[in-house]
Amino acid sequence: MEPAVYDLLVSMPEGIKRVQVKTTTCFSKDGWTVVVGLRPYSVGNRERRVPYDPELIDWFFIMDGDLTIYVIPSRVIAGRVAILLHTYTKYMVGNAAGLMAPRPDAA
Repeated sequence: MEPAVYDLLVSMPEGIKRVQVKTTTCFSKDGWTVVVGLRPYSVGNRERRVPYDPELIDWFFIMDGDLTIYVIPSRVIAGRVAILLHTYTKYMVGNAAGLMAPRPDAA
């Protein structure tokens, strides 16, 4: 197996899509910030982050600290290494908080 730039391959009606998964727990007065760049390999990981090539990634699947889920096309993020999620609300697709709640039928 060779390393890949994407984390997941997803089968969709229009074909296979490459997905990069990101999470964040970085919250400030401006909202949730997520790093969407990658760090090229270097000794000590000292290289600057660089943007993902939108030709190699189709979608970013992002979950913030409130468990809100975003699915953002890579071309929308192209050229950036970090984003404020509140500017991408139109790409919110749900929230995973319900998955963390105890089930009423669980004994």
